[in-house]
Amino acid sequence: MKISVIGTGYVGLVSGTCFSETGVHVVCVDIDEVKINRLKDGEIPIYEPGLGDIFLRNLKKGRLSFTTSIQESLKGAEAVFIAVGTPPGEDGSSDLKYVLDVAREIGRSMDHYMVVVIKSTVPVGTSHKVKAAILEELAKRKVDLCFDMASNPEFLKEGSAVEDFLKPDRIVVGTDSPGAEKTMRRLYKPFLLNGHPILFMDIASSEMTKYAANAMLATRISFMNDIANLCERVGADVGMVRKGIGSDARIGAKFLYPGTGYGGSCFPKDVRALIHSAGEYGFSLEILKAVEKINDRQKRVLTEKIKTHFGADLKGRKFALWGLSFKPKTDDMREAPSLTVIDHLLREGAIVTAYDPVAMEEAKRILGDRISFARDVYDACIDADALVIVTEWAEFRTPNFRVIGKLMNSKTIFDGRNIYEPEEMQELNFTYYSIGRKPVVASKKEL
Repeated sequence: MKISVIGTGYVGLVSGTCFSETGVHVVCVDIDEVKINRLKDGEIPIYEPGLGDIFLRNLKKGRLSFTTSIQESLKGAEAVFIAVGTPPGEDGSSDLKYVLDVAREIGRSMDHYMVVVIKSTVPVGTSHKVKAAILEELAKRKVDLCFDMASNPEFLKEGSAVEDFLKPDRIVVGTDSPGAEKTMRRLYKPFLLNGHPILFMDIASSEMTKYAANAMLATRISFMNDIANLCERVGADVGMVRKGIGSDARIGAKFLYPGTGYGGSCFPKDVRALIHSAGEYGFSLEILKAVEKINDRQKRVLTEKIKTHFGADLKGRKFALWGLSFKPKTDDMREAPSLTVIDHLLREGAIVTAYDPVAMEEAKRILGDRISFARDVYDACIDADALVIVTEWAEFRTPNFRVIGKLMNSKTIFDGRNIYEPEEMQELNFTYYSIGRKPVVASKKEL
């Protein structure tokens, strides 16, 4: 079986690589010739655990190949996956320019029946627009070709995307065609052997499922952050509250961890897109509007705590910042809370030295020389007035606190991910601020 995957971004590259692992011949397409040449040479442009080995193995076996030509990729393909970006517009809408450009090129290039599958995250109704664009190009060619449409949203988590693809919770496919359903069942059969379900539905429901899933997860995060902020005010411990409600089978424990807000390429964009889409139908999603508002506020929580501790004037204060990516196991900094924290600190005249296990190059590209970059966690702490933790990387969990205390000007930590226990920080005589828990104040004799 041969398929074409158009777009070699995060979704396209992971999907194409994982499909090739099952023996499918996958041709990935991108208009960026430099990127395609790098991929042909075995260079992966994204950081994703586990992707490298699978990528190189299938590249070597010839099951995974790359080209800049959509026409070339469609030769003999039974399905073509559209996996290009849908960047947000200023009004929150999803920009479908790249999706529709690809649709038109498919219409100009296809010469046999195939299933056109939309993998990109798109608003409800996009499949109709894609189909119309393809039909328009076929009409220009005066060619009468049959093709079927399908929607196949991705549910990949950055940092565990390979595992998510190979062992999915569920596979969602929207189509109204028996032929498309047959093709998709055959393509996904290797992923169903362990009982993972494939859910077939109409296309509109499939398109909505992706947005609804991310909106629900974002809602849980914002809800817990709101509860955490209230916990601080009433003297409760959000960690205990989380365990108390998470043990309820109707609620569950996942996505109930308070922090500095969600970021990345999906949740912020998809929440805004769903709000905008609802508005186009004259409906207001009030809960999601609150979710977005809470998340924006939560990204400022750490700097508010810092200013409460040090005072409004932070000029000349030096801060060590651990964690730049929006979450662990990725170098993705799109809408990362770290960017908000850094921006606010710099605006107040503070000095920031940052460290991240994998996102340093991406941070340098985004931030330039606005901040300094450290060699490791300890280098960042030298002469720092406080340590600010924004991303919960595993290597941050058990540092040598005695070394850190000696390196810093002040034994003060602002933990935006609650990775340490207040009792431990008290024993180590650190002043410790976290999210939704009482602060710990070091004894004056060692401050």
